[in-house]
Amino acid sequence: MTPLVVIPARMASSRLPGKPLVDIHGQPMIVHVWRRAQEAAVGPVVVACAEPVIAAAVQAVGGTAVLTRPDHRSGSDRVFEALQLIDSAGIYDVVVNVQGDIPTLESRLLTSALTALSKLPKIDIVTLVTPLKESYAATNPNVVKAVVGFPTTAASGAIARVLYFSRATVPSGPGPLFHHVGLYAYRREALSQFIGWPQSVLETRERLEQLRALEHGLSIAAVLIDAAPLGVDTPQDLAHVRHVLAAMKASKN
Repeated sequence: MTPLVVIPARMASSRLPGKPLVDIHGQPMIVHVWRRAQEAAVGPVVVACAEPVIAAAVQAVGGTAVLTRPDHRSGSDRVFEALQLIDSAGIYDVVVNVQGDIPTLESRLLTSALTALSKLPKIDIVTLVTPLKESYAATNPNVVKAVVGFPTTAASGAIARVLYFSRATVPSGPGPLFHHVGLYAYRREALSQFIGWPQSVLETRERLEQLRALEHGLSIAAVLIDAAPLGVDTPQDLAHVRHVLAAMKASKN
């Protein structure tokens, strides 16, 4: 496999305007994410930007950025445009979509997703899930659940097919629930097909674009990880991430 890592980023955010450029210990958040993706050393890392100001911040630290249309309906559409712009020759056969608002991303998660994809030739997309530990999250529609048949004895690194994604509390009955972590490793052909399809019925109902892939017959597998990286959607999230990263830095000194 020849992977390319793409990080979509845009300034428009209803809960935290200008999110990619918010300061975290002297650097924009998008730079933190870019650095962590670089540390994985799985392939080139490109930031797909909706605005020139994001590109400038990435280029200022030596990163690669490409400007994309500002009106894309999803991060996946932005990722695909960036792929076409920088790789029209089709050199990269796998694309890793990393969200631009997870500055606590562990680089080994990219490796885990790509390793799983390499082991599963019949799987089109690999993503990540983690067990839900907080009871309130089970009924929180902002916490996306993945229906995956992991047994209760499954350990970190286990891989299984994803049957469905939902904002509801699924599946029913006793057993663990799994939180979907929005990192995707796509085979290039699967991403190309996915982008070409119109929004699907269940995608529209649940407001989850990955359901489009399942509705059209693409196969998705999930790697089980211990904990989800902390994302930033609100000012409160930002304060928490600043605290966590400060503590991590202090522990290394």
